[in-house]
Amino acid sequence: MAKELTSRSENYSQWYQDLVIKADLAENSAVRGCMVIKPYGYAIWEKMQAQLDRMFKDTGHVNAYFPLFIPKSFFSKEADHVEGFAKECAVVTHYRLKNDEENGGVVVDPSAKLEEELIVRPTSETIIWNTYKNWIQSYRDLPILINQWANVVRWEMRTRLFLRTAEFLWQEGHTAHATKQEAIEETEKMINVYAEFAENYMAVPVIKGIKSPNERFAGALETYSIEALMQDGKALQSGTSHFLGQNFAKAFDVTFANKEGKEEHVWATSWGVSTRLMGALIMAHSDDNGLVLPPKLAPYQVVIVPIYRQLEQLATISEKVDEIIDKLKAKGISVKYDNSDNRKPGWKFAEYELKGVPVRLALGPRDLENGTVEVARRDTLEKTSAQLDGIEDYVEQLLEDIQSNIFKKAYDYREAHITKVDSWEEFKDVLKNKGGFISAHWDGTPETEERIKDETKATIRCMPLEFEPEEGKCVYSGKPSGRRVLFALAY
Repeated sequence: MAKELTSRSENYSQWYQDLVIKADLAENSAVRGCMVIKPYGYAIWEKMQAQLDRMFKDTGHVNAYFPLFIPKSFFSKEADHVEGFAKECAVVTHYRLKNDEENGGVVVDPSAKLEEELIVRPTSETIIWNTYKNWIQSYRDLPILINQWANVVRWEMRTRLFLRTAEFLWQEGHTAHATKQEAIEETEKMINVYAEFAENYMAVPVIKGIKSPNERFAGALETYSIEALMQDGKALQSGTSHFLGQNFAKAFDVTFANKEGKEEHVWATSWGVSTRLMGALIMAHSDDNGLVLPPKLAPYQVVIVPIYRQLEQLATISEKVDEIIDKLKAKGISVKYDNSDNRKPGWKFAEYELKGVPVRLALGPRDLENGTVEVARRDTLEKTSAQLDGIEDYVEQLLEDIQSNIFKKAYDYREAHITKVDSWEEFKDVLKNKGGFISAHWDGTPETEERIKDETKATIRCMPLEFEPEEGKCVYSGKPSGRRVLFALAY
């Protein structure tokens, strides 16, 4: 019997929560605001991580690891940075517990107070730039192109699995350059890497753009982002790349001798994506039957379920399945054979549908006689009969078709939900009744941006790189505007 999910039309938020839990992706932990990522969910994250890691290394980056704890004084050195993260920081004040002789249990030992409090890493710019000071003396030491896979803590009061948790997993790139132009090129290169990953692997279409000053990363001169649209018409920021200028180099006095022997401050970037991408993957593609996973990121791309009445039939089927598995694996296709005898085929079909396995093969005695196998694709729920001879080629092509179809469906939805508006009434009407991205003129002032947010909760998602300059009037203030930006309600 299929595990029931709340339908998307009934309650999208509850549908998402149901799906994350019932598909065994993650669950809430005993620590408020934190999550346990379960093996099936972690397997998807590992696939994401492995592909991104390859892409980072292909662009010249290397991995390193920096401390989880950051001295509080480091945050005081970059004013915008500390202001941006101060309200989210978890602070370590003591280093020891002791037995509570009166009441039992343990208490914090008051004599073990730290001389300087430590911040549990919300992001690593400060600890890394303090380290880079010791690594950089000359232009010959540059560029430094480092990535770190880590966990971070940003104290959240209202949490949602994968999308917003107090602790989450991510990668953070931190690079150091001799010139401003090199740093800007790095910033742009990495947002393009993220966009390529989102579209070619996650099958999620994204819009690349520059954040408004209000939405910019704390301590950055410019923030680039990729913005995706979920099926409920809300946007999800899915990756960011920051041009930090010389802010952190100046804060931590990181200088180098250029080719002329003159001392200069280093130019910096940082960039990151997190387990929030899991939320994007779920919400962009899945349906009321469960997960819909793009084949490139599915923990297993094919599941094979035997159909039999007697055990001797299973032995014959399994022999043929072994041949099929060898052929599929030779094509680089990951396979699971579920020959467990404690669940009926119907239950297995529903389970793998819920878990979003892209292709299901069902094989019984009659199929063996006919030299065929039943093939079900998860994206469309269509079933067909295919020849066993050459099944590996058939499945390989089918997986490519599924990957393309999932992207096209998400792309068509996104395109149908980008709406141009030229009046405030139109803006509010589209936001309330249609959702999605709203393309509108903005006068460029933080005050107007804040008023729009206060009145509608919509924010500027980005100033798309693909948008050409266009003269017009701000949708809210009526003041002159030189370009359109994208607004949306967002996660």
